[in-house]
Amino acid sequence: MRDLLTGFVNEAWVEQLDFNQMEQVSGTYITDELRDREDDMIWRIWWRDRWLYVYLLLEFQSSEDKHMAVRIMSYLGLLYQDLIRQDAFTPSGKLPPVLPIVLYNGEKRWTAAQNIADLVEPVPGGLERYRPNLSYLLLDEGAIVDAPGWSDEMHNIVAAIFRIEKHRNENDVSEAMGHLANWLSGPEQASLRRAIIIWFYRVFLPNRAPGLEFPEVSDFTNLHEVHDMLAERIKKWPEQWEERGRQIGEKLGIEKGRHEAEQRALESKRNAARKLIALTEMNDQLIAEIEELPIEEVEKLRAETRH
Repeated sequence: MRDLLTGFVNEAWVEQLDFNQMEQVSGTYITDELRDREDDMIWRIWWRDRWLYVYLLLEFQSSEDKHMAVRIMSYLGLLYQDLIRQDAFTPSGKLPPVLPIVLYNGEKRWTAAQNIADLVEPVPGGLERYRPNLSYLLLDEGAIVDAPGWSDEMHNIVAAIFRIEKHRNENDVSEAMGHLANWLSGPEQASLRRAIIIWFYRVFLPNRAPGLEFPEVSDFTNLHEVHDMLAERIKKWPEQWEERGRQIGEKLGIEKGRHEAEQRALESKRNAARKLIALTEMNDQLIAEIEELPIEEVEKLRAETRH
């Protein structure tokens, strides 16, 4: 969370946060409606000389939702209702600020409105003042990685994960995993290492390299072991994909050939049935039995012959 904010939220207030005093909000603060949203992560962080509640709602999206701003407004309303019930006010008696973040990892660039006001038809003459105005912060992984200012050497955990997800080649994955292994080597980071390894094996590899087999690590807190495995096997990825593509191509070629042969045989039967219809007085049922065609097919051919 620290690397997400310091690396990708370019606003002055982030520099004033004390990340040594940061904690995830307990589930007791969350309403029943929000508790069903397992992707949400809500934190509070110490600011200057007192607690400042900064709630972060993260939307993990793999496809664009053009009405995301409406969803965010609904989630924030539920969250604020719960904060009121918990008396979680700032020292001045006001509600704490909320930073809603949409973290998007789809292939196409995000184009949906980032403010609810842009989704509501403006009406002049005074009614426009009641139009809701609420923005969310969009983090489009693909746009971030492709931006001119992006650096593969950025010392940032989230940046390394973005690089893995949006890798341009196999070396991107290996190098980023090597950075994570070096940065997260302390004993206090064991749970984070484990989370990254589980994500890598259970989510990333099945989606990015389906059909390819990788050995399980013996220690789910050892990122160096994962990096070593990648360094050994990642060179074989293109070869494995080429072989897999060849096998798929052969299978498709065989199926296509079989389909074409079936179509030629069917057309041959139809031509024979047309001749029997034109040159004999056989009924449709008899022609269908001789040429092994459905009776409906023969009836259709006879109708075509009449025209």
